[in-house]
Amino acid sequence: MIVRHLLQHEATVSRRALLGGLGSLASALALGGCAGLGATGASFDASSLSVDPTLLVTTTRKPVNGGRAKPWFGSERASEMTVARAKLVPPDDSRFSLAAAGLTGWRLDRIEPVSGEASSLLAQAGGPDVLIYVHGFKQTFETAALDAAHLSDGIKFRGQTMVFSWPSKAGLFDYAYDRDSAMWSRDGFERVLRSIVASPSAGRVHIVAHSMGTMLTLESLRQLHARYGDAVADRIGAVVFAAPDIDMDVFSSAIGRIGPLARKITVITATNDRALALSGKLAGGMTRVGAAEKAAIERLGVRVIDASDTGWGIINHDLFLSNGEVRQVIRRSIDTAAA
Repeated sequence: MIVRHLLQHEATVSRRALLGGLGSLASALALGGCAGLGATGASFDASSLSVDPTLLVTTTRKPVNGGRAKPWFGSERASEMTVARAKLVPPDDSRFSLAAAGLTGWRLDRIEPVSGEASSLLAQAGGPDVLIYVHGFKQTFETAALDAAHLSDGIKFRGQTMVFSWPSKAGLFDYAYDRDSAMWSRDGFERVLRSIVASPSAGRVHIVAHSMGTMLTLESLRQLHARYGDAVADRIGAVVFAAPDIDMDVFSSAIGRIGPLARKITVITATNDRALALSGKLAGGMTRVGAAEKAAIERLGVRVIDASDTGWGIINHDLFLSNGEVRQVIRRSIDTAAA
């Protein structure tokens, strides 16, 4: 129906997380950039990414070196969106490897830009459902891509995985630039979603957005619903907002404008998320959704998971990557949406 209408995420913490988290504590406290901590796998079936380590890429970043050599994409805003495949090197999971000790993991080998829209990329890759990861503040293209791989493999997602990467300067004092870039990219992300849901060969679209990336995602969903109405909800699966860096009033207003898409949303919060506490202070003392009380968010009609008691550390902003229980929440959300 939607095709016709459109055309007419056991808590385990890796040693890597401990070393990396403590080593970057000062930076994390100053708006705790959203760089991933890495994730250990849960005892589910094998992920599709572990079988075929190819990550799909859509990005509004300006290419560097033609997008064919590291760092591939920088922090500037591109005049055109790039669609590509990222070839990954999976972690060595042998007993005596560094990956087994949590000190390393997925690696990005090369990028292969392709022509066409996101839907054609999915069609070429094969497989119905797609998981799209939208990163947060202070991320390079490479860290965002690797976080997408950690997430997908950590929840053992069966289907294609895509990273949508917007232009972040990945700097401690570039919050304003990053926020503006995220909002600037909402039309680009809507275009990605529109391309996929309009494709007869595509299945459901599942979205996991982190921190600042949740605002971008919510705005794109609002635009998508405004354009196509309630029928678009048939092609959207789980929508997980992990530690959303959104003002409560803005969130409430947008939720009221996306119809049945609101029922697709699961919000993962932590009242002890210190990165969001600082973000709130910078925003004039306004509480961010990801640090709000559970009851206040539930009144808006969305599902809420309070992860305040699952955090092991001081920042508690990247629990969707570092905590096994939180990853299982994401997995269950996707399984329920796909049922």
